[in-house]
Amino acid sequence: MTKAIRSLRAVGAQYSEHLFDYDSHPGAEGAAQALGVDLHDTVKTIVFTADDGRGAVVLMHGDLEVSTKKLARVMGVKSLRPATQHEADRLTGYQFGGTSPLGMRTDPPVFAQGSLLDLEVVYVNAGSRGFLIGIDPSILVELAGAQVVDVAVD
Repeated sequence: MTKAIRSLRAVGAQYSEHLFDYDSHPGAEGAAQALGVDLHDTVKTIVFTADDGRGAVVLMHGDLEVSTKKLARVMGVKSLRPATQHEADRLTGYQFGGTSPLGMRTDPPVFAQGSLLDLEVVYVNAGSRGFLIGIDPSILVELAGAQVVDVAVD
């Protein structure tokens, strides 16, 4: 049982569990194929490091990219970059490829792409490679303590 699942069970959240072979289906695209869902309905949990050293987590559709310019403006920093695998693992407590926005080791700011809320169900990592949960995006945003933003690349 992952920390993400423990956090969901602790509050009685409704979700579905979905396992797949990560080695055969890596990344958001692989997960969507393995689960037979639209890539847009999957959620990437992307970790960033700002120029001031702060970390941040962005929840983004599987088929979209994060605009670091937009995210930097939201965070009030000059610039940021994707975190290294070591930085991401240290910040979240999860292994790269298995990062969940729930039950993280630290409490970084979490930002969720607003259009996620237009979906009925999203599929997000549950804290282990090859393990996703299906969850109402509004519940995900609430439990992750995410700020809703528009940081997708135009």
